[in-house]
Parts: sequence; C-alpha cells; structure tokens
Amino acid sequence: MENATETSHYRALVAKLPLLKAEIAKVIVGQQDAIEEILIALLASGHCLLEGVPGLAKTLMVKTMSEALHMSFRRIQFTPDLMPGDIVGTEILEEDHETGKKFFKFNRGPLFANVVLADEINRTPPKTQAALLEAMQEKSVTYGGENYALPNPFLIIATQNPIEQAGTYPLPEAQLDRFLLYIKLSYPSEEEELDVLRTTTGTARPEIGRILSDTEMADLQKLTRQVHIADELLVKINTLVRSTRPENTSSEYVKEWCDWGAGPRAGQALVLCAKARAVLHERFSVIPEDIRALAFPVLRHRIAMNFRAEAEGITSDHAIQELLNGL
Repeated sequence: MENATETSHYRALVAKLPLLKAEIAKVIVGQQDAIEEILIALLASGHCLLEGVPGLAKTLMVKTMSEALHMSFRRIQFTPDLMPGDIVGTEILEEDHETGKKFFKFNRGPLFANVVLADEINRTPPKTQAALLEAMQEKSVTYGGENYALPNPFLIIATQNPIEQAGTYPLPEAQLDRFLLYIKLSYPSEEEELDVLRTTTGTARPEIGRILSDTEMADLQKLTRQVHIADELLVKINTLVRSTRPENTSSEYVKEWCDWGAGPRAGQALVLCAKARAVLHERFSVIPEDIRALAFPVLRHRIAMNFRAEAEGITSDHAIQELLNGL
C-alpha cells in the first residue's frame, strides 16, 4: 500500500512539471532549451554555468523559476574586490543584554538560499571562486570550526559573459568540471525578439503562480535517481565519454583536435541528467534521445581542444557532434 501511495505521490508531482515550464514561459520568451536544462540540473541536484551576452534575461529567467518553485533566491554580483566572507557570511560580535557577556554570532551570507545566481563568476579572484565551488561540492559551509548546512534543494547558477575577457579570472578546467551543465544562451529568433518588444515595454506584469514547493522538488530529486536506464544505454554513455579521450578513442577527429577528454564524472553527469530529462518529460525510463540532447551541455566544458583547433575555430561542440554521428 505504501508503494502505491508513493507512486501516486510521485506521479502527481511529475504532472506539475509541464505547468512549471508554462509558468516560466509567461515571463521568458523563447530560451526553452536553456530553461529545460536549468530544470534538469535542479532535478539532478547539480549546478550549472550559464554563458550568454548581456540582455538575454539570464537573471530574470532564474528569478522567475525560483518564484514558480516557491524557493528562496539570491543574486550575487561577482566583482574583483569580492571576498569569500561576502558570499559565505562572517562572524559578528554581539552582547547578551541580560548577562553583559559578549559572543561571536555567525551572520549567514547570500549563499544561504535555495537558488543562488553567481553573476559574472569569472570577474572575481580564484580565492572567492574557490569558496563558492567548495559550497557547491559539500552543500555546507565551515566557518570558525562550525559546519553550517546549506538549504535543500540547493542550486548555483553561475553566469559569464563570453565577450569581455579583460580583467577576468577564467575558471580552471578542474573547477569547470564541478558544474553539471555548461549552458550556452543564443540570441532569440526574429519572431521571439518581436514578442519580447511587445510584452516587456508596456504596463502588464504577469503573476507567477507557485507550482512546486522546496520539499516537493526534493522529492522529485529522489525520484530522478530511481528512473530506469537500460544497460545498453549505460554502455553507450560509457563509450561516448571514453571516446572523448585522445588516448582511448578510435576517432581520428578527436586525436587530431583534442588535447584531453572527459573524466568519469562526465559519465555520471550524463546518466543523472538523462534521468532528469526523462522525469521532466513525464517518463520513468531513459531513452536514447535523452542522451543525445544532453551530450553537449554535459561534455562541452570537459573536453580541452588543442591550440590548432582554437586557431581554426574548432570547438568542443564540433568534437561532440562528430562523436554522436558515429555512435
């Protein structure tokens, strides 16, 4: 009976996911792939790096999603003078009015929210970047010998601007690997851009309904790991990930243009994201299309192209497409 009740509960939650996407679409015109990928990262309990030129509604997209999920949201503007304490929090000296004794109290920083937008992460020094990445991995913060758990669910969406490179601190490859997905935003189509002009320059402001709570999203994260994936698809994922490595692959393209390929974490990420996409599409089993749809955001930041490739304008996306064609 408990199993039947649990199944019914999960099905009711999964049925709300199309409503969630529709609610976000009230505010965000287009960018459906990016919205889906952010929700996949959330369902898979991971974090994502969002890259796009200014003005593509990155902040609005994340804030709208947080409202529809009834989850706390904080935006941190990363700058060259930002310190770890500015995002994690710091201790302040307080006084007990009854006893007169003074004591230190930990004052939580903006990192303590369900959804944190780390805006322009590549503008802050490595010391501050490292503090954020530690919180992403551990889902907790240690300060003054005390451990403070971060909220659950916990999602960091870091953004970076691909245009300006002066005065930036690019994330090292090992730290990029900590992000579950690397999402690239493109310009809207002509029709979508016209819709943006129509809907954002008047007085109307759509109301965002609360579709899911934080506890319901935590339940969906548990469900994601229970989604079935066939052994033959696991073999395909393993083959794909291993074929990105020049020393393991039979692909002449990879041998010619890639310096090194994705590690085992990439395979884990692709499995989890494929399961999350299945849930988002109201399925309880992974299909090949889930793997193909997520190969790019999962692998693009985990493959290093050589200098010749960069000079020729050949990116990791080209290598991934080549490998998918032969899969």
